[in-house]
Amino acid sequence: MTFPLKTLSCFVASAAVLLGTSTSIAANRPVPSARSVRPTELEMQVLLDRADFSPGEIDGKGGKNSREALAAFQAARGLAPGARSRKALLKALGAGVVKPIVSYTITAEDAAGPFLEKIPEDATEQSKLPGLYYTSVLEELGARFHSAPALLKRLNPRARFIAGEHIRVPNVLGAEQATRAQTGAVKIVVSKKASVLRVYDREGQVIFYAPVTSGSEHDPLPFGNWVITDVVRNPTYNYNPDLFWDADQANAKVKIAAGPNNPVGVVWMGINVPHYGIHGTPEAAEIGHSQSHGCVRMTNWDATRVADLVRDGTPVVFEE
Repeated sequence: MTFPLKTLSCFVASAAVLLGTSTSIAANRPVPSARSVRPTELEMQVLLDRADFSPGEIDGKGGKNSREALAAFQAARGLAPGARSRKALLKALGAGVVKPIVSYTITAEDAAGPFLEKIPEDATEQSKLPGLYYTSVLEELGARFHSAPALLKRLNPRARFIAGEHIRVPNVLGAEQATRAQTGAVKIVVSKKASVLRVYDREGQVIFYAPVTSGSEHDPLPFGNWVITDVVRNPTYNYNPDLFWDADQANAKVKIAAGPNNPVGVVWMGINVPHYGIHGTPEAAEIGHSQSHGCVRMTNWDATRVADLVRDGTPVVFEE
């Protein structure tokens, strides 16, 4: 799909992760009950992701995004923080029922590409490429399983990441997620201070949560009440240096092809403020830890999940 010929104002430097589609996940097998389970940081990240309370990029290390996703899940489920409610928390997350790490067989389709050797940082050079593709099978699989490529390497120290190879991956696909059954979200709320996005249903319940990066000193988030005006999958990107305070004015306006390493990732959700929207990014590791040129950035997979829930006219609130 081609992105409408209008210029966005949220260009970000290209880097490395994105979303795939083909799957070959082994079936889950029950493990010991939650009563005897003490999940690792990696397991907790997987369980939160499956519950639609995204920790952002799964890295097995935990950190700010994971802690805040866990707190948000507890609040949404009415679970008090602390050791006393741990058993109820683990049960609500599916610990001891869902196997957090499963086997995956790399397919010929996974390995077929196309791939790019590298992604140039300069917008003019990016515009010369036929597509902003993955740079490797590892990068592709990292996005498919919502994971840092370095984590997949740790889980599979001997892997070459070639077709036919069996690897261990976070079990983030195939979950019976309630949000997919929603006919449409009632409201999206983005908090600048907390660096999070929440999607609410008609009963006022949080049905999706994820870390975001939004606005900066030079390009503040436009606080207020807005609506979704368009949802574009696999958008192209129209770069205009006049819209960026830090742009190289030697660069001309250019059109950058679609792809997971496109500056706005794999999905764009525009709002009724010119040049502003919610979108994916190839820089998954930076989400929740950096600033943007005004727009709301999410991991490509989280942006895709939000796009599945919204429609034109969905209310959006940007708050401090």
